[in-house]
Amino acid sequence: MGKVYLVGAGPGDPELITVKALKSIQKADVILYDRLVNKELLSYAKKGADLIYCGKLPNYHTMKQETINHFLVRYASSGKVVVRLKGGDPFVFGRGGEEAEACAVKGIPFEIVPGITSGIAAAAYAGIPVTHRDASSSVAFVTGHKQNNQLEDEKWEGLSKGIDTLAIYMGVSNLPYIKEKLIKYGKSKETPVALVHWGTTDVQKTVTGTLDTIVDIVKNEKIENPSMIIVGEVVRYREKIQWFEQKMLMSEAL
Repeated sequence: MGKVYLVGAGPGDPELITVKALKSIQKADVILYDRLVNKELLSYAKKGADLIYCGKLPNYHTMKQETINHFLVRYASSGKVVVRLKGGDPFVFGRGGEEAEACAVKGIPFEIVPGITSGIAAAAYAGIPVTHRDASSSVAFVTGHKQNNQLEDEKWEGLSKGIDTLAIYMGVSNLPYIKEKLIKYGKSKETPVALVHWGTTDVQKTVTGTLDTIVDIVKNEKIENPSMIIVGEVVRYREKIQWFEQKMLMSEAL
């Protein structure tokens, strides 16, 4: 019997991977990796390791989740060390829970190796602290997908009224809808909003506005996925403490 490691690859900057995650990659016989994983990390795989792409695009899945689950079980059952390498953290909108369940049902040994999620890292690289003593004592990680059920409005009402900072994943295409719901349930139109495109990478781009203006700004700046949406007063701190994009500008100047 082999073993499965469900590994978080971090948000994009390869230097943000954890030591344990890197060791898992180095000993793997098989690595099943996602679209948002920095391909530089695959260079640490041992010679002869099988590298299998499982990437998903919006509205298009290269490999269905059931197929991925099947591969994890099949390879581990044959005695191989298997790494499921996922962007960010495997348990934050990464379907890591489903994959762990699939292993558990079949009696496959597995470990979870947490990674740095983009909701924290992309914001930090944009100079936005998701919490701040003077501005935010709560943060929620939220999927930007529409749920299309009766609990959807209750969700947005709770987020609008009860959470200081929202870190919204996979929400660019639904940004008008998100804006509508947040304003409907009490967020001021002047609430600051930032979108961080390809956060922590050398092509990172950040745009800011308010709930009232952000949809037009994103359209004009042609911001697409992958992007993190950060909503809340903490976005105002970017003006003072943005550092990564300034660092890149200085590097280009040199």
